[in-house]
Amino acid sequence: MRGPKLTKAEIIESIHQRVKINKKDIHVIIDEFCEEIKNGLIEFRDVELRGFGTFEVRVRKGRHNARNPKTGKTAPVEDHGVAAFRAGRELKQKVWPLSDNDPRT
Repeated sequence: MRGPKLTKAEIIESIHQRVKINKKDIHVIIDEFCEEIKNGLIEFRDVELRGFGTFEVRVRKGRHNARNPKTGKTAPVEDHGVAAFRAGRELKQKVWPLSDNDPRT
């Protein structure tokens, strides 16, 4: 049910068309923004972007008999962190009605 991917290059182009800032500068800003989110998660801080959502680290429980899908061998896996995203209320409300947003329907 997914559409085509939206790439960083497309985002940069779209921002460039609206605000007329040099594409190279937009690229640097986006990269620094992403670094700040990564650093926050590495420090186990929730990253809240009002109107959009929250990035957080969740603990995934380890298992004694996890299976490697490539080899089929079992191996123990310890508890580990995973990056997760929770959509904010505004984003949820805009995405909820699939038929209005999905160009393939």
